[in-house]
Amino acid sequence: MSGARGRGRTNFVMRKIFHSIANRAAALFMKLLFGYSSRIYVTGSEHVNRAGGFLLASNHISHFDPFIISSVVRRKIDWMAMAEFFPLPIVGLFLRAVDAFPAARDRADRKTIRSAIDRLRDGRIVGVFPEGGIRDGASSLLQGAPLRAGASTLAHIAGVPIVPCVILGTDRLYAKRNWLPL
Repeated sequence: MSGARGRGRTNFVMRKIFHSIANRAAALFMKLLFGYSSRIYVTGSEHVNRAGGFLLASNHISHFDPFIISSVVRRKIDWMAMAEFFPLPIVGLFLRAVDAFPAARDRADRKTIRSAIDRLRDGRIVGVFPEGGIRDGASSLLQGAPLRAGASTLAHIAGVPIVPCVILGTDRLYAKRNWLPL
């Protein structure tokens, strides 16, 4: 019995180390990549570099958002990501490596909710985009669009605070001219 328990503990520790290394490598890569092509300004970092679990809720204007946010927050963020990404070979492997977990955007999924609550109660940061995906214009929080109630419900059940995050300008990274140093 103790042998199985010991292997389980070893697997847990190895998994934690693997996720930590993968997350740091991804953050370093993003700092190098975005540090070259753009400037990142951060205010209020004292709110995210704190002890304990919390829900990081951000607007979402480009695919780059979770990478940039993760690169400036010193702690690992367990991102709730679109379930459709996980079956994709490379993308799914990367998401699992950084300890992201799948979320169905069209329905409440018990497994996703349980995973988020467990992570929050374990003192981890769970990152969510309450808009339910990339939004711009009138469908964006930045223009006053409503957000989904799931984030506040998760935080309430887990007994953790919500730390809001606003990200601006990442939608401009889609233009090639913004990547070229001309």
